[in-house]
Amino acid sequence: MSSPKSGARHVALQALYQWQMTGDNLQDIQNQFEESAESGAFHKNYFKSLLFGVVEKLSELDEIISQFTDRELEKIDPIEKAVLRLGTFEMLCKQEVPFRVVINESVDLAKRFGSEKSHAYVNSILDKVAYKTRPLEMPKAKRKKAQSKKVRKVVVRKVGAAKRSAKKPTVRITKAPSKKTF
Repeated sequence: MSSPKSGARHVALQALYQWQMTGDNLQDIQNQFEESAESGAFHKNYFKSLLFGVVEKLSELDEIISQFTDRELEKIDPIEKAVLRLGTFEMLCKQEVPFRVVINESVDLAKRFGSEKSHAYVNSILDKVAYKTRPLEMPKAKRKKAQSKKVRKVVVRKVGAAKRSAKKPTVRITKAPSKKTF
């Protein structure tokens, strides 16, 4: 752990994982980690704000995360889920922390505790969360790219709706979102 805040994230991840798996009382979990010699030095107030903040905003965080995942939230590995919740919480509620720091710290946690490729998955999801929650921090070129993806999703939904109603789709997507064939 390189800084007290990094240490707080590290311990908060472990505490969130324990809470997810056991459903134990959050105050008891907090006390356990603050009193443990194995936890090392960490910023206790930051740890507490992360732990209680994630649990307090759990439904909002899960809703944001689920917009960008390729599977249901219940099917995501518990470590990845805890890392994503922690990172998404920091994106939303810890505006003083740059989004790149949040992503980097989350990827480091996923590398340390997650499966072999979980860091890439976490990076991908949190990058999309950053575009949604902190658009003004994004470089201008990336903001335009993200906006063009939104347009493409709308068109794809129209095509999907036409397919579900058993009608022949009237719009087809080509490589560029602005190109349409009828």
